[in-house]
Amino acid sequence: MSCLEGPTHPVPDFLTGETRTLNAAEAMRPRAPSDVPAEARNGGRVRAQDVRPEGVYLPNDNVLTPNMRSPDYVQMSTAAAITLGIMNGYMHRTSCTRCLNLLLTYPEGCRANCAYCGLARHREAERDYADRNFIRVDWPAVPYDQVIDIVASGGDGGRFHRMCISMITHPRSDEDTRIVLRKWVERIRHVPVSILSNPTTMTRLDVQELKDLGAEIFTVALDAANPAIFDRTRGHGVQSPHSWDKYWEILLAAAEIFGPERFGAHLIVGMGESDHDVLSQVQRIRDLGGHSHLFAFFPEQGSLMDHLPPAPRPQWRRIQLARYLIDYRSHSLQRMRFDERGQLVDFGLPQDEVDAIIDAGVAFRTSGCPGKEAADVSACDRPYGDSPPRDIASYPFKPDRRDIRHVRSQLRRGLPK
Repeated sequence: MSCLEGPTHPVPDFLTGETRTLNAAEAMRPRAPSDVPAEARNGGRVRAQDVRPEGVYLPNDNVLTPNMRSPDYVQMSTAAAITLGIMNGYMHRTSCTRCLNLLLTYPEGCRANCAYCGLARHREAERDYADRNFIRVDWPAVPYDQVIDIVASGGDGGRFHRMCISMITHPRSDEDTRIVLRKWVERIRHVPVSILSNPTTMTRLDVQELKDLGAEIFTVALDAANPAIFDRTRGHGVQSPHSWDKYWEILLAAAEIFGPERFGAHLIVGMGESDHDVLSQVQRIRDLGGHSHLFAFFPEQGSLMDHLPPAPRPQWRRIQLARYLIDYRSHSLQRMRFDERGQLVDFGLPQDEVDAIIDAGVAFRTSGCPGKEAADVSACDRPYGDSPPRDIASYPFKPDRRDIRHVRSQLRRGLPK
């Protein structure tokens, strides 16, 4: 698998250095975005060259990037491309992904500027949109009809449990998402569809239309665990159009329209929030009937936060376990204890119950929309999307005994003696 390892210098909790139990808010400030030359704005280079696309495009910053647009073209994760045989490669300790993650694509790219994201607008100066990394991997562009043909003919070998359409902030994103969804459900009924939405451009009616067209699950990438971090990393702080209130407006609409167990939100751990900040959002979403999908912050190459440390493993394991208890074991935030910094110090359960859940390992697998294995096992396994294989954050497979020993060691470092 073609993973981008990110920083090459030693990073605390990955190789060497002092163990942290959380990333302090004041230390997790993104760089200010630089100005983009006029000729590079809005995909200017790609539109000016207007190279006609021919078949699959593998990201390559040394060639002229074709003028590819959704809904005719979509990008897919490296893991999905390997699973479909579109790319050669292998994945550490797993042979495939069970979710076909698709990303809408345009020369203009995403018009947002989220500080932690490899697709952010500020990268126009250095790299065309279709060549940018996202959650640590390349995303080849493929004719959408070809994708449907492969899956409809069984080319995935029955390995996909789910397909996900990832929207971006672009004027065409809402309409093209409907087209991509409609074409999928017309031909492929055995693989359900999730929507990773772009609330900034959406209304309640847009949410309803996606439900009516056949989307099964609707998710919102809230990402930040409190309004201050949201604004600093994906709002005014980085010249980006998103707002906390708008994201929650669409998330609440999804809760009503899609109903219990059919909506959720993404949260990133390690961007300067406290444990209580994250778990308060997890509890709020669960109270509405939804689930939270966790990501460990990792300094994405080329992003405005690529110089910052990744999510500390002690905090990450605490949050993974606590989120699992809230989402799948009918536990609650109110029964947990936190210190004056908002750090979790007690899960509020007898130790033998906690030990049994740790040993089962599901809490430490990648969280996301469910597949066919079990309600608490995600189809969206995103192999190594938030860590290098040498120190796995989200396990895209069932952890073995050695993995669980490693997880226990990380948990011990972040809990009171």
